[in-house]
Amino acid sequence: MQKVVYFATNCIKIFYLGNRVECSVCGKHYRKFLPYGYVNSRENALCPNCLALERHRLLWLYLKEKTNIFSSNLSFLHIAPELCFISRFRNQKNIQYTTADLESPWADVHLNVENMPLETESYDFIMANHILEHVDNLDKALSEIYRVLKKGGFAILLSPINPKRDITYEDKTITDPLEREKHFGQKDHVREFGTDYAKRITQEGVEVIEERFIESLSRERILRFALANPDKLTIENHIFVVRKLN
Repeated sequence: MQKVVYFATNCIKIFYLGNRVECSVCGKHYRKFLPYGYVNSRENALCPNCLALERHRLLWLYLKEKTNIFSSNLSFLHIAPELCFISRFRNQKNIQYTTADLESPWADVHLNVENMPLETESYDFIMANHILEHVDNLDKALSEIYRVLKKGGFAILLSPINPKRDITYEDKTITDPLEREKHFGQKDHVREFGTDYAKRITQEGVEVIEERFIESLSRERILRFALANPDKLTIENHIFVVRKLN
């Protein structure tokens, strides 16, 4: 699917040439980004060059401005790797970069995040975005991620969050794809996270930090990089960083 989308967007990006918005990931600029959305299409969302979405552009800025990932020597496990990031991380000479996924053709290692054939405490940094809403056993998946994370290391775990829901909603009896879409927002989702997200991903031995990085950015930068509606920032725009305690 990503390969098809990548080919299609590269064929039409000439029609979006301009300088009103800029992708923080690839550096290309356009008069606007492409619309994107599984259920409700969002305007000005998808970069036609690298396929970065709002959350990718925000995360890239955060990694560049608030972490040492581009300056320190570290091992990095990227679970369910996003296409817009892969070549850029792989080209970083300071990073020992490994991609992992259940079936992605771009993955170096194919695995189930609930039972990863990886050594304990083997990575300084782990990133796993928009996968926790898919896994059957959330606690087991989190335990595995935290197991392979080194002490003192950190992980970034982002998931869709419904800012109107206080408590994460899940019901294991709902297995029909259409019912899951109705209850959880997508056919392959098994839960819908609420504003208790930080609590739901916390386990013994780790601390979860809810970074409100976007609130430190000027309105001009938020609009320039098309990160969100600056007048309607919510928990969906926060970045959740997990640090493994020593």
